Amino acid sequence: MADPKSRFAGGPLKTFGRRGGRPLSGRQRVLMDELLPKLSVPIEAGAALDPADLFSHADEIWLEIGFGGGEHVSGQAAAHPQVGILASEVFFEGIAKLLGQIEDDKIDNVRIWPEDAREMVDGLANDSIDRAFILFPDPWPKARHQKRRIIQPDFLEALARIMKPGGKVRFATDVRSYADEALERFLAHPAYVWTAESADDWSKAPGDHIQTRYQMKKLGDVAPVYYDFTICEGS
Repeated sequence: MADPKSRFAGGPLKTFGRRGGRPLSGRQRVLMDELLPKLSVPIEAGAALDPADLFSHADEIWLEIGFGGGEHVSGQAAAHPQVGILASEVFFEGIAKLLGQIEDDKIDNVRIWPEDAREMVDGLANDSIDRAFILFPDPWPKARHQKRRIIQPDFLEALARIMKPGGKVRFATDVRSYADEALERFLAHPAYVWTAESADDWSKAPGDHIQTRYQMKKLGDVAPVYYDFTICEGS
């Protein structure tokens, strides 16, 4: 695996902090060494990857940015075997947990990007993603750090480029300041149309939502909010 200190020198601000946490178990180390290379998304500099090429029988391609412990990714993958899922996470423990779920449940429709999600987004082809999830990203609660939040105008522009017209984007957070800021930025971009018609549409978990371990810890300062957007035709 690439040295985490070798990337981003002089590049964009990191949207994440440290990558390591508790030591990995023996099994997790084996999965990181042997299974992760087989499942890694093959982004190459100067080339645009069509993710449909990674999933020979997929009807749709979904993207999850920052999958934490992998519960949502593995749950959606098991529930939708006809969908190919690209999943991005930088924390080693979370990656190892998802690899364990993939091996245990014999999941074959997930590919992993174990680096900054923005690099993967930049390396994907136009109009190649049907659905994207950004669930409970790092809120960077201190005011001086909030410029590191992933929901920035340039990221939303890059995400809109790879989304198919009519595609769906879901953002969720349990931090009030991030909820307000993210909604303002999504609505300021012409490609995103907020689909909510009543308060229940953003204050109650969508029927297809799979709860994550982070979400159950209730570390935020508000109940979770869920913003669903549709990508405009011709955006």
